[in-house]
Parts: sequence; C-alpha cells; structure tokens
Amino acid sequence: MPAIFAAMPQSVSFNKLRKRLLRQTRQAIDDFGMLGGGTRRWLVGLSGGKDSYALLAILMDLQWRGLLPVELIACNLDQGQPNFPKHVLPDYLTSIGVKHRIEYRDTYSIVKEKVPAGGTYCALCSRLRRGNLYRIAREEGCDALVLGHHREDILETFFMNFFHGGRLATMPAKLLNDDGDVMLLRPLAYAAEDDLAKFAAAMEFPIIPCDLCGSQDGLERNAMKAMLSGIEARMPGRKDTMLRALGHVNPSHLLDPKLFDFKSLLPEPKDDQDR
Repeated sequence: MPAIFAAMPQSVSFNKLRKRLLRQTRQAIDDFGMLGGGTRRWLVGLSGGKDSYALLAILMDLQWRGLLPVELIACNLDQGQPNFPKHVLPDYLTSIGVKHRIEYRDTYSIVKEKVPAGGTYCALCSRLRRGNLYRIAREEGCDALVLGHHREDILETFFMNFFHGGRLATMPAKLLNDDGDVMLLRPLAYAAEDDLAKFAAAMEFPIIPCDLCGSQDGLERNAMKAMLSGIEARMPGRKDTMLRALGHVNPSHLLDPKLFDFKSLLPEPKDDQDR
C-alpha cells in the first residue's frame, strides 16, 4: 500500500467510501479520455485543502492497483499568504515518499493590490495560480495539470454562469490550455464534496485553510452552494441528476443558433400526391 494509506481506518464504512471514490474517479478518467494521447506524467495541484489531498490519495491508490500508468508529481504553490505554514506540505509529502515541488510566488500581494475594496479575490487568484501551475507543469515535463475540483464545484460554476454570466458553461473535466501544450484534468468530477470531506477527515490529512478567499463573506459561490444544498435537502439525489444533465445536452432544444442551424430547419416538401 502507498504510505499515504498507512494509518487509514479499517472500518467497513471507510472501505465502501474509498471504493466509491475510486470507482467514480476511474469512470471520469475513462469517460473523458484522460489517459489519451500518451499522457504519462501528471502534475497534481496540492493546495493543502481536503479535495486536493483526497485527489492525491485516490490517484496513488489507482496507481498502486496498476490502473493509472502515469508518474505523479505533487506541487504546491506557496502564494505568500500571511501565516502560511510552509513546513506542513513538504514535511508531509516527504514522510509519505511522494515526489513533489514547492514553488513560491507572491500572488497574494498582487491580488490584494489589484482587487478593489469589496471585490472578490477568487477569480484573479485562480488565474494567477493556474498560470504558474501551467508553467511548472512544462518545466517538470508533465503532460497534464490535475486539479481536485468535484461535483459541487462543477454545479456551482454552472449556476454562477447561468445566473450571473448569462451563459451555459461550467468547469469541464478535461480542457486543453490556451497554449495547447498542457491538459487540465479534473478526475474528481463525479465525486461528492461530502464524500471527499469524510475521506479527508478519516485519513487525518494536515489541512491548511485558505486565508484569502476564506476571509470573505457573501461570495457568489457560497450563495450557489447554499442553494444547491437546499435543493438537495428537499429533493435528495437532485445534485446527481443535475450533473447527469450536464452530460446530456440537446442543442436543438436550446436557443443558441451557433450550436444548431435553426434557419435550415424546414418542413419536408409535400409530394403532389399528398396535396
């Protein structure tokens, strides 16, 4: 077993949870062809939060089982946040024998300077972090950058675009970056946030909270999260239904003429015999 699982619980409930996350991750990897194109080296973005820790553990589990023929490199981008415990991630990754890279870039100061008072940090912070991770992936010879976004992240992004952006779009499970040289993968696309939280708690990962976006109240994403939680509480299973809907799109039943040629949609001409 990978060393990351050395102290895992031996309970039946944890075993079921682990198997469910493994199954969902394998399904996403297969559905979206994440191993296509000869990808053999993945850079795993590790923030120190529950989702990225769980992602690393699940990928290592699949690797150990011979189901993921790629080399994994964990990477943390130290963004210069005050009081960030710099020793936690390198110490932990070293203790479990994971190849890793810790990169320091003070994007924190840039975000604080550029975002006006009352504005939200997440968009700019994410862009700066993503740009650095793409660069590191190139430097490490990686084919893909792998992130720990899950089912709720995808649904929340969809509704943020729906309500505030006026478009139908969300986080794709697989995306080619603008330069066309690094794939962005989200293998946890089918995984529920609650499951990842239970998994991380059971594994006792050394969680590091985000003091930047975590310090802001009233974020749009928080409103979407609350809305989805309310829907799920009233109608259990709706989150899975909504996620399935994102994979079953019928362009002819929407309103985008760029996706469907409505102008050419005409009735069949009738033969003279039918008149």
